[in-house]
Order: sequence, then structure tokens, then C-alpha cells
Amino acid sequence: MIPKLVVIFIFSFSSVAMAEIKRYPLSDYPQVRIAEAVEVPAGSTTIYYSGAVPSPADPSAAFSSRTYWGRDTEIQANSIFSHMQASLADKGLNLGDVVKMTVFLVGVPELKGRLDMAGFTRAYNKYFGTKEQPNLPARSTVQVAALAVPGLLVEVEFILSKQRISDQ
Repeated sequence: MIPKLVVIFIFSFSSVAMAEIKRYPLSDYPQVRIAEAVEVPAGSTTIYYSGAVPSPADPSAAFSSRTYWGRDTEIQANSIFSHMQASLADKGLNLGDVVKMTVFLVGVPELKGRLDMAGFTRAYNKYFGTKEQPNLPARSTVQVAALAVPGLLVEVEFILSKQRISDQ
């Protein structure tokens, strides 16, 4: 009797350990590359990544200018995602491990003070929902009056999840 219980327990444990992150598509707007929800199984490791801002586009320009950080939302967002790829790789992670993203965008004069969602989306679509990286995070995007340093138009916070190495 005991050997059967051990086999059942091992089988049950291995199926739990194999649980994967489940991403629910945004059904009302399938053209938008975000998940409606992301389900992270118990036992996964969660990583909270501080707000990321772009690398300087022109370090010779004034620190608090858009020229220094990148002249528009798309350039700044591309910088953030490119830098994140490298930073995450150093930690054994990648953009496919992102389960939640919070995006802060500053309005721009060119759009009468509104956020440049189209510019952000062009950058985002190069990194998420592609053939190379199909995983989509849940995402919230908000317009803010300003970020910590003048000239910044984009800041992104990331929450990542990955199965523990011992579980894989």
C-alpha cells in the first residue's frame, strides 16, 4: 500500500512543479499586444524591477533636456527596452519573463500635452508579441505631469516571474 501512495505523491508533485505561467489574451482588442491577465503558479520566483528610464541619447546636451534623454517617446522607450534586454540577460532573465508592466508617459507639446501612445507602442511592439518573443505582459499605461528629471518622457516598471531553477 505504501509504495502506491509514494508513486501518487511523486506524480502529483511533478505535475505541480511543471505548472507554467498562463497568459490570457485581451479578447476585446486582439490587435493590442497586452495580456488581459497573467496567472503565475505557486513556487515561481517573482522579481520586481525598479522604474527604468532611457540611457542618455546625447550626453553632450543639457542633462534636463529631451535632447539628452531622446527627443521623443519612441526613442526613449526603445532605449529602455534595449537596456532592459541586456540587464535582464545578466540576471538569467529576458523580456519574455515580464508578467506586469506599468508605463508612465509624460505628455508632449507636439500632441497638445497628451501622451504619445503611438510612439510608445511602436517601440513596445518591437520587443513584445513578436515571433522571437511572443509573451505578452499585463500592462497599465498612465499619463503623468512629469517624471523625476526634466526631459524624461518615459519610465517603465517591470514585474517578472520565472519558475525556480529547482522546479524546471
